[in-house]
Order: sequence, then C-alpha cells, then structure tokens
Amino acid sequence: MTHHTSGRTRLHRSELAVPATSERFFQKAADSAADVIFLDLEDAVAPRLKNQARKLAIDALNQVDWGNKTMAVRVNDLETAWALDDIVDVVKHAPRLDMILLPKAGSGFDIRFVDQLLTLLERGSESGKHIGLEALIETARGVAYVEEIAAASPRLEALIFGVGDYTVSMQTFDRVYGRPSERYAILTHGQEASAPRELHWNDQWHFAMARMANACRANGLRPIDGPFTDFADEAGYRASARRAAALGFEGKWAIHPVQIDLANEVFSPSAHDLAWAEDVQRLMTEAQERGDGAANADGVLVDMAHLKQAQAILERQEMIRQAQG
Repeated sequence: MTHHTSGRTRLHRSELAVPATSERFFQKAADSAADVIFLDLEDAVAPRLKNQARKLAIDALNQVDWGNKTMAVRVNDLETAWALDDIVDVVKHAPRLDMILLPKAGSGFDIRFVDQLLTLLERGSESGKHIGLEALIETARGVAYVEEIAAASPRLEALIFGVGDYTVSMQTFDRVYGRPSERYAILTHGQEASAPRELHWNDQWHFAMARMANACRANGLRPIDGPFTDFADEAGYRASARRAAALGFEGKWAIHPVQIDLANEVFSPSAHDLAWAEDVQRLMTEAQERGDGAANADGVLVDMAHLKQAQAILERQEMIRQAQG
C-alpha cells in the first residue's frame, strides 16, 4: 500500500543524501528504508556538472519508482547562478517532487522568496500539487536569524542543522563533521597539587542545535539533524542521533545507506516507549473516569502532560505503521 502524508506531518526519521550525478545509486536509494530522499545539486556536484545534474535529477524523479518516499531536491543556494534554474526546472518538469531543499538559509527573506517563486510555478501548473520547503541552517547568520526563518512561511516544513558548513562558517576547523571535538573540554582542578584531574568533553554545537530545535517547535516545523561524515563509526552516529532526539529533533540525515536503519531506530518509539504510552493512556482514562486528573504509575505521578506525550508517541508509531503498510 502506498501512503503519503502531507505537509508538516510527514514521517522524517531519516533523510538520505544522493548526488544527482550518481545514477547508479538511484534504484538502491529507492529500495532503501529511508523516509526522505534528496537528490543533491549543490555540494556533491562539481560546478562544471551543475546543468547536467539538474537534468539527471529531473529524469530520476520521472523515471525511477520511488514508492511512498518523500522526494526532495537540494538546489544550489540563492547567491549562485544555478539556483533559479534549479527551482524552476525541477518544479516544472518533475511532478513527483515533494519538497525543495534550500541550502544556506540566512534570513526570512530567503524563505519568502522561494515560497513566492513556488507559488507562481504552482499557478502555472495543471497538477495542482503543493510543493513543500525545507531549509538548511548552516551558517552563523542562519543561526542568528533562525527564529525569523522558522516563522517566514507556512510552506516551510523542516529546518536541518547543517553542521558541515556551519563548522566552516564558525571557523572551528574540525575535519570530521558531526563528531565531538576533544578541544571543547574542561579540565578539573584538584584541591591538592597531587589530586587527579579529569577532562570533561562537551557538545560544541549544543547552542545552535537547541536554538534551532526550539524555533522549529515554536512554529510547527520538523527539526532535523544533519550529517555525521564518519559513516564507518556506527556507534558515533547512533550517539549523535540520540543527542539530537534528546533535544527534540525528529530525524537525521544519512550520508551513507548504512546510516538509514540507525536513524530510523533512534527516531522511532522503542518497545519500552510504546508500552509506557499505552500504560499511561490506560491509567489516565481510568483516572478521568474517577474524576481524577492524575494517576500513580508504579510510584511515579502521571498527569495530562504525560498523556499528551503518550499520545504523541502512539501517533508517531501509527505514522510508521502506515508508511510500512
């Protein structure tokens, strides 16, 4: 069964990056378990191949059976010579397209400009399809204006933390994007000179990610974590995804197929989560029938806030079930 969610309710646990010039990967991507796939016209494509990549992306969208996956194209950023043709050509000639992925969003104007362009293209189309928009927050300016960006358009569905270009923008000179830095640490100070000292690592991207996640949730958007480029380090990827989930993120990029199942696992309710949600729903139903607003769950108080959380978990599981159906 093919199931399509719409707009801001899309299932978005994993988003697989596929260079538009890598035709050999298209069918493998279509057969994968990724919720979202984006065909890349930007960083993964050399300047001399930009126009060819655009044509290949259009052909792929039209010719490959992508099933029920959400399909996006990452266009070139608005300061390049290719951005306008990317957006216009892909939207006009690829009706399978679900979302435009805009890189390097730096202001609300960037979002409103692309929104208006998409509106004009939709008016000239006979399909009646509404194209969604997701944007990368990957510069110091993007983080500084993230609240404005998140509120800029009802067409906007998701923001993605682009740690790679953000690393460049912040001039931290990290070589593996997504991995924690041993330099961002503090050394404890012992009371005595002979006391052992411990080195405590921290998360150098916490501020940017937490701010972005809050802006997304304040505006009904999906916060999505970006790449973890050491694709051989599955434990590192899982830890990175769990950190993002703890901050309220809804999914994570996969820059290699081995990362898809890891993302889907982390951003899906666990068996323990589901059992807890069902238990809370039962306890609160019984409590409300008694006229109470709270219940005892094995010595822990649960109330309406817990019920809302339980319902969100069960709704997420239902989306997954429908997508897999």
